[in-house]
Amino acid sequence: MGREVVNAVCHEPGMQLCGAVEQKIAENHLTLPTGGTVPIAANLESIITDCQPDVVVDFTIASAVMPAVRIATKQGVNLVIGTTGLTTENLDEINRLAITCQVGAVVAPNFTLGAVIMIHLAKIAAKYFDDAEIIELHHQLKADAPSGTALSTARAMIQARGRPFHSPPGQKQASRGEQLEGIGIHSIRLPGMMAHQEIIFGGPGQTLRVRHDTISRECYMPGVILAIKEVVKRKGLVYGLDALLGL
Repeated sequence: MGREVVNAVCHEPGMQLCGAVEQKIAENHLTLPTGGTVPIAANLESIITDCQPDVVVDFTIASAVMPAVRIATKQGVNLVIGTTGLTTENLDEINRLAITCQVGAVVAPNFTLGAVIMIHLAKIAAKYFDDAEIIELHHQLKADAPSGTALSTARAMIQARGRPFHSPPGQKQASRGEQLEGIGIHSIRLPGMMAHQEIIFGGPGQTLRVRHDTISRECYMPGVILAIKEVVKRKGLVYGLDALLGL
């Protein structure tokens, strides 16, 4: 994701990549796909101080996000966060820090246009079906299970429906899964996969499936670029790409 963001920003008119952060670095500069270099370091605070960015884009792990948020907001830098696994308490703190420091923060569990529309369609269907389950499939290195997108989908469905879904009685949940107000969420982690999700609604004599498949990581970049452009216009937390798309 880091490489994809670097490539997308470098090729976007009106944007300039000014620095990079990585936990382990071999050199003190990053060679850009369009030519030239920018500083790279393991210390976010030093990069922000040296480069003075308008926006920090974070695709890391949940445990690294909040330290980065505290550093960036303190220095008046806007944030675009695509890292999943954040808690409600984390989101509340991000919003509080962003408002206090008068910066914007866009947090999205998924930056793919297709995934956002998938969730939108699931919210519509949720009003008309009493039973639903979610299957999400990712590569074997994904740290969290269920995925942030799956949890966000389930919460959006429950909110749109206004009440829990039916839960099959007497059934045990799988060890890698979760149940959220009647919605069973199943996580699959295998080599050869990237990011896939299917929502299955069941009713008497019928099923409805809504599925999204990610073919390559470049699908996230239009959403990331949109978030970078929009976050500088806002103050406080914006959660979800749908809020930027007007859905």
